[in-house]
Amino acid sequence: MSTSELLRELCPTISVGVLTADLSNFGSEVALLEQTDVRLLHFDVMDGCFTPTMTLGPPLIQSVSSSLLKDVHLMIQDPLEKVDAYVAAGADIVTVHVESCTHIHRVLQHLGQLSNANDESRGLVRGIALNPGTPFATLEPLMDDVDMIMLLAINPGWGGQGFIAATFHRIEQVRRRVEESGRDIVLCVDGGIKRDNVADVVRAGAQLVVTGSAVFDGKNPAENARLMLDAVKGAA
Repeated sequence: MSTSELLRELCPTISVGVLTADLSNFGSEVALLEQTDVRLLHFDVMDGCFTPTMTLGPPLIQSVSSSLLKDVHLMIQDPLEKVDAYVAAGADIVTVHVESCTHIHRVLQHLGQLSNANDESRGLVRGIALNPGTPFATLEPLMDDVDMIMLLAINPGWGGQGFIAATFHRIEQVRRRVEESGRDIVLCVDGGIKRDNVADVVRAGAQLVVTGSAVFDGKNPAENARLMLDAVKGAA
């Protein structure tokens, strides 16, 4: 089964962001998630250029030994010359921002030529992300080269932001465009998603939901993950 087929089979589901985990005890945190039905681990990569903050890079991603799919969200400027390192580090899903460079189509084409370092036969999932203020028209020339569309519900770069309510309308609009295209593209939503709004996000049309602090709150990540998964499955 290819990675894209596996992702579609798992949906609707969550991808758990690692930035709010206890990185000093990261192996144990991931092990707790492996005891649940979580199957995706989300890495937010920020470079201090595309975003005001810097986070993590290929070495940390490569250091994670886990059965979970590595869902790598690149919030970086000019990703063309950098994506190879993240794929080599074990990324199963690579999402780049449509705003990150002039020739984003070239980045997607390049990703399509790379092999999955975990299993060459599985292939990679190619994702494209849109900031909250980016028009939908930017998607049109890219639809044939993506497996996933990610809508950001916050402005990228820092945590603690609230979910932008206009995202619900954007989810509905993009879902309609995907259906009209006839392509089997996964719709993902990232940012500001908590236990009190995750069901609404799924009901609006999201198939994959990225959530970090709602799981890694310093208390009980495994139980939090189960609650979020139950909410997603119940709303589908």
